[in-house]
This record gives sequence, C-alpha cells and structure tokens, in this order.
Amino acid sequence: MENLIYSLNATVPVFLVIVAGYIFKKAGWINDGFINASNKITFTVTLPLLLVQDMMNNHFLEEFELKYVLYCAGVTTLCFIAVTVAAKIFLKDKSIVAEFVQASYRSSAAILGTAFVLNIYGNTGMVPLMIIGAVPLYNIYAVLILTLECPDKGAVQENAVKKTLKGIITNPIIIGIVVGVLFSALQVKFPPMLDNTVSSLAKITTPLALLAIGGSFEIGKAIEKVKPAVTAAILKLVGWPVIFLPLAIAMGFRDAKLMALVIMLGSPTTPSCYIMAKSMKSEGTLTGSVIVLTTLFSAFTITAIIFVLRTMGYL
Repeated sequence: MENLIYSLNATVPVFLVIVAGYIFKKAGWINDGFINASNKITFTVTLPLLLVQDMMNNHFLEEFELKYVLYCAGVTTLCFIAVTVAAKIFLKDKSIVAEFVQASYRSSAAILGTAFVLNIYGNTGMVPLMIIGAVPLYNIYAVLILTLECPDKGAVQENAVKKTLKGIITNPIIIGIVVGVLFSALQVKFPPMLDNTVSSLAKITTPLALLAIGGSFEIGKAIEKVKPAVTAAILKLVGWPVIFLPLAIAMGFRDAKLMALVIMLGSPTTPSCYIMAKSMKSEGTLTGSVIVLTTLFSAFTITAIIFVLRTMGYL
C-alpha cells in the first residue's frame, strides 16, 4: 500500500492540474490566447530559468554521466529506427507513415518530465541530462522522417529542415542547459535579489505548463484514425518502457536517473509533434489523435510503472 500511495502521490497531482486546465477551458475561464501565451512563456522563459537554477544549486557537473547521456541518445535512435521500419512494413496507408513514426517516439520529456521529477524529488534531478541526450534527436529525426516521407514537397521541406535545425540550435531549453552547465562549472551564484526573482519565475513553470496542456486537450480527436492511433499510443506508453527500462536497470540506473528515463520512454507524445507535422504539410489528424490518447492514458500507465519500480526497490 505504501508503494501505491507513493506512485499516486507522484502522478495524480500532475494530472489533476491538467484536468483543471481542461475544466477551466470548458468553463471559458481560459482561452486559446492564454494557452498560447502560457506555452510561449514556459518554453522561452520559465523552464530554461528553472533548469539553470537547479543545475547551479545542485552541483550538476558532479552528477554528469556520459554513459547516461549516451544511453538516452542510443535508445532514442533505436526507437526511431525500429518504429520507422515497422511502419514501412505494416502500415497499409503509407501517407501516415511519417506521422505514425513521429508520434510513436517523441515524448513530452521537458515539460512533463520536469513536472514529474519536481513533484517527486523537489528539483529537476537528471532531467537536464536526459534532455541533452534525447531532445535534440527528437527534432532531428522528426525532420528526417517528415522529409523522407513527403518527397513531393521539395522546397517547402528544404525550408522546414533549415528552420527546424536552426530551431534546435536556438532552442531556449537547450540554451538554458548550456548556461546551467557553464554556471555550474564556474560556480556562479546569483545575488539574493536576482536569485529570488529567478525562483519566482521558475516556480510557475509546472502549473502554467500543465494548465496549458489541459486547456489544449481535445477529446474529439481521439476517435479519428483509431487503429493506428491506438497502436502508436500503446507503443509510446507501454512498448518502449517494457523494452528499455529493464536494460536501464541492468546498466545500474536508479532513482532520479531511472525516473527521468521513465518520462523519456513512457510520457505522452509531445504536442509539438502536431505543430511540426502541420508545418511540413502532413495532415495532422493521426498526430492529434495520438497526443490525446497518450495524454489521457499516461495517468494510468506512468502510475503503474512507478508502482512496479518502487515495489522492486529501483525508485
């Protein structure tokens, strides 16, 4: 019972805030303008500041482990290759291959990952290391598959590739991690006035992001393209964790490191998948369906994963 309570305490508060966002949107208390502004503020300001501050205060470089970063990168690559090969072989409708692949491996690692780890450990823990290993590859592989599976879009795809690669380099979260590494190495400390200001902004990251996720939730999309959407959702929430978490345990990853991997492998498909699919001229229907399904059912699957790992003594 203690392990079940631990698991519920880790996940339920996060998803209740998402539910609150959905209710607020339905009640008309928040609108699309609020959601768009919240996403922008979280992505460009508060989350990077949170990562910088945590990396400075928790001696990030002392925790750095190249093996862990390489594991995150290697697993992301294997997931992408495996689902691409499977989609090319088994999907009858070849027009949705790119969307299926992208939605099956890309996690909401930064936003939800930070929310879960903060809720459990009180700081971002190993999330920055996981982001370094996985998130740039998420974007690179998404551009690759969307380009290869849409060869008739030529110039549009070429522009999208350049724009996305530039976006990776200028990604505020990646920049925040780089700054955090430098400040940690140089042992930089903010003066109290600046530190308190940064702390105030950092603290709104999780509630603001989760409210926006809930507000953008559209149940109607879950019933579109049901069969491939359900398949992608099962792969995203169950398949990758079942395959790669035992390997992570065998490699000795425990506690905060393992929790960050749980998020990398089993968290919902990131909403940015839909934005990228649409910007590169894919239909977007399947992507939207997978985002809704994975967000809805991850409340149960992530709780179950944490419960099992906690019971086995790995978390």
